Amino acid sequence: MPLDFLLRWLSSLLTIAFLGSAGYILYQWYEGELVSDRWLILGVVMLLWSFLGFLPILLLRRAGRDEPKPIRSNRTQQLVRPDGSEIHVEFYGPDQAPTLILTHGWGPDSLVWYYAKKQLTDQFRVIVWDLPGLGKSKKPKNRDYSLEKYARDLEAVLNLAGDQPVVLLGHSMGGMILLTFCRLFPQHLRRRVAGLIVVDATYTNPLRTTILSKLLLALQKPLLEPLLYLAIALSPLLWVTSWLSYLNGFTLLTTEISGFTGRETRGQLNFSTLIGLKAAPGILARGTLAMLRFHEAETLPQISAPTLVVVGESDIATRPFANQRISQDVPQAKLAVLSPGGHMGLMERNQQFAEVVRSFSATCLELRR
Repeated sequence: MPLDFLLRWLSSLLTIAFLGSAGYILYQWYEGELVSDRWLILGVVMLLWSFLGFLPILLLRRAGRDEPKPIRSNRTQQLVRPDGSEIHVEFYGPDQAPTLILTHGWGPDSLVWYYAKKQLTDQFRVIVWDLPGLGKSKKPKNRDYSLEKYARDLEAVLNLAGDQPVVLLGHSMGGMILLTFCRLFPQHLRRRVAGLIVVDATYTNPLRTTILSKLLLALQKPLLEPLLYLAIALSPLLWVTSWLSYLNGFTLLTTEISGFTGRETRGQLNFSTLIGLKAAPGILARGTLAMLRFHEAETLPQISAPTLVVVGESDIATRPFANQRISQDVPQAKLAVLSPGGHMGLMERNQQFAEVVRSFSATCLELRR
């Protein structure tokens, strides 16, 4: 989401300022301009925090019983697309079980489905895929990161499910991809797609439905879009500063602000931060620019498949009113609220999330059969 990228820019700038200040203080003390040893202590503490600040931030969080891990399946398939991208697809659960296809958001990859893969595969076959440019999927050669491109990729993944009906689930930008899919491929709804689950998503430019929307919309053209193009040009540098921001803890704090409610475990916070840092900033910037052109409000009344809209009660990245609008405008939709929960409620409230997904999917697939 654009909010995540803006917070990454902010944490990178703070990292440069913090590390630069530490170096300046130490240099001035060495040159004799700062006489007191207190300046030396301050400079050393700031320098140490620049590389070890993540430790106290993580240690102050509670440990969980089941912390997420980067687990991948050995049952995989690669889909080569006409634009040169290559989609990495993974399969979990029994081959003959009812099928769920999970589409992750922008920034992380399919590793974000750690809990869903564990909690849903006793009843369903779960198919996950990495959006091209992220995870193990290769980026498109034509630099097309549009929602329409990813919706066509989703149809290719859908073809791997065979003839049986499936439920499509998308989180954040993944939910936006589902709405675009419904516009481009309405013939699949009710026939091959038995139901849709849209999680913490929006129906329009995400800047309109995020926190501080009026300010961000005013800044979109004069500031935010130039910053995104600058991120494309300075991608290697921004990648380095992003990792430095992780070491000093700034990125952990921004991840908590944008995705969680403070009830997440140590492992959930660290894991969701790290999987978001793997992607190249230039690729993230291109996808964010594509999201700024997104608008599917007119598509909502045309969606004929049963739909479940799931939102975290305290989501600031895509505020609940956007998800309520989707649930009101889609004819066969209902709303489920994760409370307490933020944009990463699928992780922070993973058991509640799995239960609402399981109940809705079982109903859709049973009715379809």
